[in-house]
Amino acid sequence: MKVLVACEESQEVCKAFRALGHEAYSCDIQEPSGGHFEWHILGDALKAIDGGQVTTMDGETHDVGKWDLLIAHPPCTYLSNVAGIHFSLKYRSSEYVVERWKNRGLSAVFFMKFLLANAERIAVENPVGFMNTAFRSADQTIHPYMFAESENDVENYVTKATCLWLVNLHPLQTNGLAKPDNGKLFGKLPSGKNRTWEDTYSRKAKVRSKTFPGIAKAMAEQWGGDIREDAAE
Repeated sequence: MKVLVACEESQEVCKAFRALGHEAYSCDIQEPSGGHFEWHILGDALKAIDGGQVTTMDGETHDVGKWDLLIAHPPCTYLSNVAGIHFSLKYRSSEYVVERWKNRGLSAVFFMKFLLANAERIAVENPVGFMNTAFRSADQTIHPYMFAESENDVENYVTKATCLWLVNLHPLQTNGLAKPDNGKLFGKLPSGKNRTWEDTYSRKAKVRSKTFPGIAKAMAEQWGGDIREDAAE
């Protein structure tokens, strides 16, 4: 299966599909931190979604035709509910708020171009935010803990709401684990509220934008499947 993971520099999802035998590529305006330049398309993801011939950072050209699956992670800077204070005249100047709303509009258009792309199957990921009300509710809202191997899986057993808008894809099956106690995991804020994963990593943009391994694995297994034996034949 030909898979494009758009707006992904971490290559977490790309590597999960590659591990199961799929021809997957990441695409971003940044170089990949995942280490596989031979799978990374450096540049505008909106150009890559058209398929056809794409060139990876190792200089090789690949004829992918029409993408079988597009998974997109458009930036959430102007779309997330967390950014709400930046759109209020109560807290910001009118010039600042106008600029933020302008960028929110551009971000929404960017988001929709992925959802309307010419691909067989599509998943667009973003936090709970503007698109849930301006467009429509997401098809599924997930947390990393729903794809953890157990409560001892420290890398995945956390809460962090992520929305999925899907085209010709079924929602991801989850593991049935109970929701974690953030207070036990991350302690308390000065206000007395439980500290969350987002509070802990609020200033680490690359960490916050990286797909959790459990979610990446679930996407690859459930939307792609293991085709390594088929590819070897």
